[in-house]
Amino acid sequence: MIGILFAFLGGAFITLQGVANARISQDIGTWQAATITQFTGFAAALLILLFVRDGKWQKFKQVKPIYLTGGAFAAIVISSNVTSIQRIGVTLTIAFVLIAQLGLTFLVDRNGWFGVAKTKMGLPQYIGIAMMITGVAILRF
Repeated sequence: MIGILFAFLGGAFITLQGVANARISQDIGTWQAATITQFTGFAAALLILLFVRDGKWQKFKQVKPIYLTGGAFAAIVISSNVTSIQRIGVTLTIAFVLIAQLGLTFLVDRNGWFGVAKTKMGLPQYIGIAMMITGVAILRF
């Protein structure tokens, strides 16, 4: 249940972040909005880390260098979402983001990429993806 709660919070905050970034971008620009977002996100994460102090900071050297680039993806996420929200609106942006996330995670799970255990996908999973795509097509009209 706690996993569902955190997923729900994550989804809600992605939407709020996208709307805020689109508004900031209108005033100062897309990359400036991405910079501010990255900086404030770093500051918030650092403060949480300082308060949590779970002792796992020492394991930083065990992380494969390729995975350390994950934070850089956020700049692309932010600029893409800002541009998309300005052009097609919040609802369609989030709908397409969810389809892209679901599609890629489907491939990651099915193929076992990035060290993830392979998951067998069946007809229900394919139907679920098709239903999401159909839902977005309906939203668009």
